[in-house]
Amino acid sequence: MWRAYLLAAAFFGFTGVALGAFAAHGLKSHLTTQYLAVFQTAVQYQLIHALALLSVALLARQAGSRVLATAGVLATAGALFSLGILLFSGSLYLITLAGLNLGLVTPLGGVLFLCGWLCLGVAAWQRPTP
Repeated sequence: MWRAYLLAAAFFGFTGVALGAFAAHGLKSHLTTQYLAVFQTAVQYQLIHALALLSVALLARQAGSRVLATAGVLATAGALFSLGILLFSGSLYLITLAGLNLGLVTPLGGVLFLCGWLCLGVAAWQRPTP
């Protein structure tokens, strides 16, 4: 599990930096100030949650299978962060670049982020002290 989340963290981190640079240099003259701000919000949340995925990967690697409940909650946190990035940031990218109105997709992605952070907290609570 930890390797999958480490790869996801690397992918989302890489693409977040690339999309941020694309916005700063390639989209500046093509988007309104408001849409550029929306795009940057998507990049910011993607990068923050790429780091959260990195944390999940490192914690899962350290925990191994010693504490099965904690490993399961960490896996859930990683899945929620990944899906949150796809829905939250992805929908904002589509809104700004394609003009699509995706309704409740963006807030659903935000809720998934919140649930991921909650799972990370539960995993910390369940983890035995050394």
